[in-house]
Amino acid sequence: MEQTTVKDIVRASGGRLLAGDPDTRIENVSIDSREMKGKDLFVPLIGERSDAHDYLAQAIENGAEAVLCSRDMKPLPGAAWIQVEDTLKGLQAVGKDYRERMGIPVIGVTGSVGKTTTREMVATALGAGFRVFKTSKNFNSDIGLPVTMTEMGKKDELAVLEMGMSDFGEMELLSSLAQPLAAVITNIGVAHIEQLGTRENIFKEKLKIASSMKPGGTLILNGDDEYLKTVPADCGFQRIFYGFGDDCQYRARQVKLNGAGTEFTALSDKERVTLRLPVMGKHMVMDALAALAAASLYGISMEQAAKALENFEGFKNRQQIYHFSDFTVIDDTYNASPDSMRAALEVLDGMEAQGKKIAVLANMLELGEDSRTFHRQVGQFAAGLSIDCLLCIGELAEEIGNGFLEEQAAQGIKSAKVRFFTTNGEALPFLKTLAGEGNLLLFKGSNSMKLGELVGALKEQ
Repeated sequence: MEQTTVKDIVRASGGRLLAGDPDTRIENVSIDSREMKGKDLFVPLIGERSDAHDYLAQAIENGAEAVLCSRDMKPLPGAAWIQVEDTLKGLQAVGKDYRERMGIPVIGVTGSVGKTTTREMVATALGAGFRVFKTSKNFNSDIGLPVTMTEMGKKDELAVLEMGMSDFGEMELLSSLAQPLAAVITNIGVAHIEQLGTRENIFKEKLKIASSMKPGGTLILNGDDEYLKTVPADCGFQRIFYGFGDDCQYRARQVKLNGAGTEFTALSDKERVTLRLPVMGKHMVMDALAALAAASLYGISMEQAAKALENFEGFKNRQQIYHFSDFTVIDDTYNASPDSMRAALEVLDGMEAQGKKIAVLANMLELGEDSRTFHRQVGQFAAGLSIDCLLCIGELAEEIGNGFLEEQAAQGIKSAKVRFFTTNGEALPFLKTLAGEGNLLLFKGSNSMKLGELVGALKEQ
């Protein structure tokens, strides 16, 4: 935070200063009592299982200069003490106030799949002409977003903020905090359908990223998505569609996957450029098209943006490719949904391998009552790809294997080897026998399935 004092925090949060100097400088916001960067405001949040008010003393001991508090308790010495009705709402108000004081144009990014990669590509493309602030880590929620916004600085010229939601009303709140001038929506999938019920509901909620967007703002939409392509011309905002379809303003042609990444031709109504991404997959092409469209809003040519994107390297546990002496691993263990699992399987299918192609797939979570059907459908999709061995880990992932075997039988295809395991530990011995002979291994599952542990074990081997 810049140009911020305790007095500013009191005003923004609507709280009362019970102790401390109102002119004390505040430079950071922390929601973890164990981690202070210096001159911090500590915000104790109340969760289902814990109340961080219990750690106010620890936060002050670790260097907090000020704290918010919603409990009826005597101020502790050592920090400015700001009494508020609700610490989460106080945090959100502080983040919104700071974002407004900085006055930096915001591009919001949301969608069911690919938010983080798209955010990074948009920031990379815009970086060809501007100093760009972007969401750190995955701080994209009603807690993470306001913390993220307090990290902006006056030298930043544009901000790219990831905005995630899992329930009704959350996106509208995030939009009110970020107040984007433009927004990217990557797709409408089934992630969080357990809470939202239907894809139609997910579509309506994702569109609320524009609920606090000023008239004349821009929606950058996946024109290949069956829901997003229906956003009408009279929605109140400029629409830019991207994708493989002929109706998209930003289109991809001649896509080629090779060992070094993905090459394609990007077209707009005015420009054409060949782009070589150092990451794999058609879904990465879609993310790059969104980035090219966003860059165009701020006068960055397709050629400039493409050159910047050729240095994009991806993220840890998001389709990171590791080449070992006698086998290769595609580490996509960060998280999983049906759409992202299909995309990962297409990458496996499109890559060359000297040996066998092996998919190690685990449970996908938060998919609601149709979860088993979604898993089975992924297996049916995989059956049409060049996969030599399928390892399924977890009760739900068993349905992936069942769908795979059923579809191959229906098509009269000779079945690949399919193995079922309950836990990672049970799968590891067999997996180690596959780590060699030029084999290519994909790892994909929900984050809580901890497939990264298996990747780590193979690295050690």
